[in-house]
Amino acid sequence: MKKIIFIFLGSLLFNINNIIAQKDTVNVQDDLLGSLTSDSSNQEKLLPDHIILTQRILWGKKGLMRNFDAFELTPEKRAHELKIRRTMLVTHQILGSLTSLGMLAQGIVGTKLYNGDRSIKDLHEGIAAGVNIGYFTTASLSLFAPPKMLNERKGFSSIKIHKYLAVIHMTSMILTNVLADQTQNNPKIQKWHRAAAFTAFGAFLAAEVVIKF
Repeated sequence: MKKIIFIFLGSLLFNINNIIAQKDTVNVQDDLLGSLTSDSSNQEKLLPDHIILTQRILWGKKGLMRNFDAFELTPEKRAHELKIRRTMLVTHQILGSLTSLGMLAQGIVGTKLYNGDRSIKDLHEGIAAGVNIGYFTTASLSLFAPPKMLNERKGFSSIKIHKYLAVIHMTSMILTNVLADQTQNNPKIQKWHRAAAFTAFGAFLAAEVVIKF
């Protein structure tokens, strides 16, 4: 039990540090906002060349949000969008840190359940519901945030690795939920459900770590 508490507190301290570290990200965003409104050369290009589908649907040149006057594609309103993006991504990172703690708790409880302690089944399901809400809310904040101003630099970067890991942990999270519904009828699936859950947690935690570098 002491070992579990130690691991939990260590993870908590790491995530608190991760939240505090977002101040640097905010400062970078502020610099971009300032350059957008003050440098006329930056006003010629208001969107990056490549944006993901979910952002294109909402924030592309013909995106749904462009139907509202508040989100016309102008330098001033793009500056406002970047403020929205900053808020959404900081919230994304805070919720991600809290979700990782929930995943850790779920791993501890799930392991006990896997080893035969059926008395904590309801607790396991309750934590699972909370983790799912936290996880998919966190993902949505990133997927639907307004696009950034600049194109991504070529080659590997912490942002790109973060995105690659996101593909892994989202796939694993979906698989974890699909397999969870089948474990009662087919106990042999439990090991695959457990493997998918630990893969999701590992990739999710790695994505949190890599974004700091």
